[in-house]
Amino acid sequence: MRYLIKYFKPYFFWIIILFFSVWVQSQIWLALPGYTSRIVSEGIVLKDINAIWSIGMKMLLITTLSGVFTIIIGFLAAKISTGYAKSLRQAVFTKIEGFSLNEFNAFSSSSLITRSTNDIQQIQNVASMLMRMSLLAPFVGVGAILKASQLASSMSWIVFASICILSAMIAILFLIAIPKFTLIQQLVDRLGLQTREMLTGVRVIRAYNKDAVQQKKFDKINIESVNLNILVSRIMAMMQPIMTLIMGLASVAVVWLGAYMLNAGELQIGNILALMQYVAQAIMSFIMFSIIFIMVPRAAVSGKRIEEILIVNSKIKDPEQPQNLPSKVQGIIEFQRVSFSYEGSEQPVLTNISFVAKPGQTTAIIGGTGSGKSTILNLIPRLYDVTVGSITLDGIDIRNIPQRELRKYISYIPQKASLFSGTIKSNIAYGQPDASKDEINRAATSAQASEFIDVLSDGLDSDISQGGDNISGGQKQRLSIARALVKHAPVFLFDDSFSALDFKTDLALRKSLRQELKDSTIIIVGQRISTIMHADNIIVLDNGVIVGQGKHEDLLISSSVYREIAESQLSSDELKKKK
Repeated sequence: MRYLIKYFKPYFFWIIILFFSVWVQSQIWLALPGYTSRIVSEGIVLKDINAIWSIGMKMLLITTLSGVFTIIIGFLAAKISTGYAKSLRQAVFTKIEGFSLNEFNAFSSSSLITRSTNDIQQIQNVASMLMRMSLLAPFVGVGAILKASQLASSMSWIVFASICILSAMIAILFLIAIPKFTLIQQLVDRLGLQTREMLTGVRVIRAYNKDAVQQKKFDKINIESVNLNILVSRIMAMMQPIMTLIMGLASVAVVWLGAYMLNAGELQIGNILALMQYVAQAIMSFIMFSIIFIMVPRAAVSGKRIEEILIVNSKIKDPEQPQNLPSKVQGIIEFQRVSFSYEGSEQPVLTNISFVAKPGQTTAIIGGTGSGKSTILNLIPRLYDVTVGSITLDGIDIRNIPQRELRKYISYIPQKASLFSGTIKSNIAYGQPDASKDEINRAATSAQASEFIDVLSDGLDSDISQGGDNISGGQKQRLSIARALVKHAPVFLFDDSFSALDFKTDLALRKSLRQELKDSTIIIVGQRISTIMHADNIIVLDNGVIVGQGKHEDLLISSSVYREIAESQLSSDELKKKK
């Protein structure tokens, strides 16, 4: 848990003030029963009105002081717990941001969201209660037992007996409840996953009339979660009546035995009242402490889940002694006998891949589904690291270049276009925030996005919803391409980025890109022959191995895999024509 505790360090000063405030509060609470004893014994029994006024004013002053320190403790507990949660949330988010795709594959997205929100909230709530209740409980509990023993040592067994009974009861509940807390957090993950699946797949669900099926799946998890939470709540609910009963029996025992001692002249009536308050304080302190012990296991489960994120060391790290790129990066990408396997996989995804992509040229990659096309692109910006071999940028191994530095020179258009909530303008300028309006307009025009932007009432300032759900797939792809063009890096990676475009737009876009990116290194992954047949070098993949490399006309003769793909898409006349 040291990964979690270290985030308390910035609040060390406030924690010291909190400890002091709690100590003062405990002393005030312990002082009040003594004043109650005196006001009864000296004021009421001896009928001394001056004693009543004098002691009463002191009690009023102490009670007011108690209220002030209660506010201070509440304020400090809130400040420390919320600040701690903020630091922890920031640490988790930063850690997740630094994950490579290997680490993302180890956690589901819904689990990461739950850990970053619900789990941290659990820890924050328990931390606040710990500081407000559990710190106060030992001071008050121990002090009350000592005070009770001083007043009537022969009755101290009542306190100890009550605490022993409470301890046994809490231990039983503790053993029953702890395993349930782990299951509850797992069910929160599953609920998040099911909700996310329903929201992202709503079109498919409705198209296949599967609303009822999804509802049943959700209801199953939801009912399971409800039943488990009800069980835990019932277990927790049992504590209050049992503890109230034990406290009531202890008070009865004090009055009963105190009456005998009062009759024997061994105890004054004021002392009996004070003794009852001390017994109540001791038991209440233990109850407060026990409630925390019931809540801590749930927070411990959440803490463990958060720590699982914080202890992950990303497989992809910046070099200790980085190599500097030249002042002007050309963008020459070279794969040197590269092989790659996913973590835990027995079979490699890529085997012995070698090729060079040069500035001013277009390198295209084509192959069947699962042949490793997108994986090649993911290796270049180090979303994954090669297993064997090396990839160089201008002759420097990319593993020797800091990740932020490397990615400055790469414009990446993923297979699935990802847009962010905001405006069209903010999405296009995402990689180049200081881009001028002219640069944004030029990029939108080159990406063939102007045709739909211009008809919108707000133009570039039109809203984009999360994920770009309020525009079509083709429009999302064109905005993603415009975003890459604004960055204008030396290297452009297109991962099947034209799949949602019609043939007319595809052709116009490719002509525009040839002009716009004539000095850049372009690597395209494509499924359409018409998209990649113009490339200077076409790489044909089959099961992660290069089975052909060259120009379109040469591959039609030398590569049966390429010829089979081409013949399945184009007529014989179209194959001879270079777009």
